[in-house]
Amino acid sequence: MNDASIIELYWNRNENAIEETHKKYGSLCNRVSLNIVNSIPDAEECVNDSYLTLWNSIPDDRPEYFSAYLCRIVRNLSLKRLEYNTALKRKPELVASFDELEGCISSADTPENSLDAKLLGKAISEFLYLQNEQCRNIFIRRYWYFDSVKNIAEDFRMKEEKVSVLLFRMRKKLKKHLEKEGFGV
Repeated sequence: MNDASIIELYWNRNENAIEETHKKYGSLCNRVSLNIVNSIPDAEECVNDSYLTLWNSIPDDRPEYFSAYLCRIVRNLSLKRLEYNTALKRKPELVASFDELEGCISSADTPENSLDAKLLGKAISEFLYLQNEQCRNIFIRRYWYFDSVKNIAEDFRMKEEKVSVLLFRMRKKLKKHLEKEGFGV
């Protein structure tokens, strides 16, 4: 079933929408959540909560990119679960991923930064659009899906060092791009 048909099921409040979503995107959602929470039961719960959130949000929204919309929900719920589970503890892989981007993106949590979040997201999207497909996919796998460098290297049949260097160079390019767009660090 294609995404437009699944969205239509949600709009019609047909409960098969959740089943079709799970058939098509269940493994992707589980992988995204598991990369963040590192617990199968927590990942499954986050994915199920995501389906409920999706059910409640679709009548108001008609997402253009259904899989990205769904993954954003899964990711946000998984990050909230991780925060709840760890409180003062930190997951080293996740912290490393955030630390790598720290030099590119300001982390100050102010109202002004919240207002600029959409512009920042657009600038990052523009940057990624300018990259070749492989670099873009590696960057997204690392910083959106929180995949480890080892997993990325295996999937792209590259050495871990090459992936690390590629990510380092992309972060430098991203920093320059964001500075050019007016986002200072």
